[in-house]
Amino acid sequence: MSDRLEISVILSGLSMLYGEDLEGMVETARLADEAGIDQIVVTDHLAIGSRTDRYPYGKFPFANEEPWPEPLTTLAAMAGATSRVRLGTGVLIVPLRPALLLAKTLATLDVISGGRVDLGIGTGWQREEFAAAGVPFVGRTARMEDTLRACRVLWRDAPASFESETVSFQDVWCLPRPLQPDGIPLWIGGGLTEGNLRRLVELGAGWMPVAPDLDELRQGREKIGTALVEAGRQPDSVGIRGALGPVRGEKGPDMERTLAQLGPLQDAGATVASFALAAFVRKREQIPAFFEKLGAAAGR
Repeated sequence: MSDRLEISVILSGLSMLYGEDLEGMVETARLADEAGIDQIVVTDHLAIGSRTDRYPYGKFPFANEEPWPEPLTTLAAMAGATSRVRLGTGVLIVPLRPALLLAKTLATLDVISGGRVDLGIGTGWQREEFAAAGVPFVGRTARMEDTLRACRVLWRDAPASFESETVSFQDVWCLPRPLQPDGIPLWIGGGLTEGNLRRLVELGAGWMPVAPDLDELRQGREKIGTALVEAGRQPDSVGIRGALGPVRGEKGPDMERTLAQLGPLQDAGATVASFALAAFVRKREQIPAFFEKLGAAAGR
């Protein structure tokens, strides 16, 4: 892992920033690329049901009418408009995608982007979304794990074979392979549960807790490091993404005070600082100035 704290921006509040002109997301990625932002992240929902009160992380922050462009399609468009910024999901709801299709789509995206894809993964929380996709909600965690293991086999072997309760195939060629030597880096979203810790050790390149405080990051870093050593992996081989919210001033976000949190965030164990775009800007024309400040903070 790099000693420098990397900067990641999550595209959120799309209706507020872009209205119906969602092509502006691609322009935003180009601006991030030019400003020296390390990563641009796109979120995922195939559909939104009426029971957003079941959202497990507090009040669901968006209206049902909020658009959710398909992440991998969006990142492919961004790949063509950029040259260095990494392209991530945060998170992709893996159990909603067939393993073969997901492996092929991600490998293709990695190839056309020059090896710049990061896959943030999660299981999803909406029963209605799974029902609409014709996918069982129960058992989604096991299907996610099987899908990710299958993807890694497909990225490594040709021909590839895999057998599990939910995914199986024999002697298939699924090319191209990702450009990144070990396949697409997998970032595990959510709290550091026993299951997520196990997935991090087996499959993970990074951990993405939801709105962590510094104590959670410190404790998580220690637990992850210990588990990695016990499994024979290097203790610093897993990154940690810490979210930074805006410190409010009289006229909106105080960027100087907000960016002063970067040092403590890194000291607590974060390797990536994450900023939700809509928490800091309310109008599309404010994005370049915001990115300029983030790029400067990143040392670009």
